[in-house]
Amino acid sequence: MARDWLKGIRPAYDVAIIGSGLGGLTAANMLARDGHSVLLLEHHFKLGGLATWFHRKGGHIFDVSLHGFPVGMIKTCRKYWSREIADSIVQLKGIRFDNPQFNLTTTFDREDFTRIMREHFKVPQGPIEEFFDTARSMNFYDDQSMTTRQLFEKFFPGRGDVVRLLMEPIAYANGSTLDDPAISYGIVFSNFMSKGVYTFQGGTDKIIGMMQAELLKNGVDIRTNALVEQVTVEQGRVSGIVVNGQPVKTRSVLSNANIKSTIEMAGETNFSRDFVEEGNRTRLNNSSCQVYIGIRKGESIDYVGDLYFTSEADEFDSDKLRSRDITSRTFSFYYPSIRPGSEMYSIVASTNANYDDWAELSSEQYHKSKQQLIKTTLDSLEKYVPGVREKVDYVDAATPRTFERYTLHPCGTSFGTKFEGLKTSMTLPQELPGLFHTGSVGIIMSGWLGAANYGVIVANNVDKYLRL
Repeated sequence: MARDWLKGIRPAYDVAIIGSGLGGLTAANMLARDGHSVLLLEHHFKLGGLATWFHRKGGHIFDVSLHGFPVGMIKTCRKYWSREIADSIVQLKGIRFDNPQFNLTTTFDREDFTRIMREHFKVPQGPIEEFFDTARSMNFYDDQSMTTRQLFEKFFPGRGDVVRLLMEPIAYANGSTLDDPAISYGIVFSNFMSKGVYTFQGGTDKIIGMMQAELLKNGVDIRTNALVEQVTVEQGRVSGIVVNGQPVKTRSVLSNANIKSTIEMAGETNFSRDFVEEGNRTRLNNSSCQVYIGIRKGESIDYVGDLYFTSEADEFDSDKLRSRDITSRTFSFYYPSIRPGSEMYSIVASTNANYDDWAELSSEQYHKSKQQLIKTTLDSLEKYVPGVREKVDYVDAATPRTFERYTLHPCGTSFGTKFEGLKTSMTLPQELPGLFHTGSVGIIMSGWLGAANYGVIVANNVDKYLRL
């Protein structure tokens, strides 16, 4: 007999949260702390969304998106989760670049970037300081007409090498391009420049496990393998959800699904025509490919850095960065210090990708393309870890189709929507009272810190609504 994943569920809750990415998890914890009854629903069998991991034979544990996030994650976790979680966040100090324009190592903060730009790229101190100050002063309500390309041209005209240093890591972090609004770059870049890049010591499974324990302690009703099919509406307000075919009453719904999927679940007829059209115009961001490389137990690799941004392209190019003819990769190195006591090494290679390049491949073409992706990735890795193939006992790859399958994100997007998605997300409850959205929108609210902080913002809005 099939397991009833909703056994014991209550007939009504104050809020139902659809999806357990970091935004949904953080909002659930805040709302439960505030005394609301919270139902957290996740279609997958474990929590975390893209903050996830998987086990493979040989003792391997692969983190999908752990490296890395800004120092602000410490404050967010301490304030909205627990000191124990915050205390497990540590800095990654070896950030390296290797491309035809330069080869260097940095701690990835403002002080070191200033030194590199002045000494290595011979940029005068004045434009450097003005650029950093301008980026740091950006906020959501600024004029959005300036593009990132125009921002760079203003301070570093004709300096493609400087643009690459400043832009390439952020493109990997959130999928942004030179033609996106400058604030979508500036805010994220400034967060990293504060004090560098951080990660969670112990792995994604540890942090999500600690978060789950905190949620249960605060009374959140967590249900996995629970697919929400519909948001129900009565008299122009949210009245509940249908999950696994079963209706549940709820005073509000907070969706951590993609914003387009959220509108579809509630039904387009419950929104104004202008809002639906605006939502339809919202562009999805691109997705990713990853290659997971497990080093055989008992073998080791020398320390070569924590994050390695590598490229064979002559200059930074957003289209080339996403092309299936791969020229650029980021290698995330996981040493035993990341998972103390494991004595295991693993490497995850990431590339930005276009969904359409993978979507229509036949099964045979898809398999061959994945094998080619693995082969070329190992070829590239050999340059930085000579002889690594002889130490590998597990390797596999994920594509945009993989992300679509496990996250249900349209087109497998790893970074949510483009910038216009933020407005759609934030105005959702004005269109349909009781319906809220948190998730990866507008590039700014992507990555671990952006997702968690957007969960905080929206949880406060839900709390106000419930207390009216």
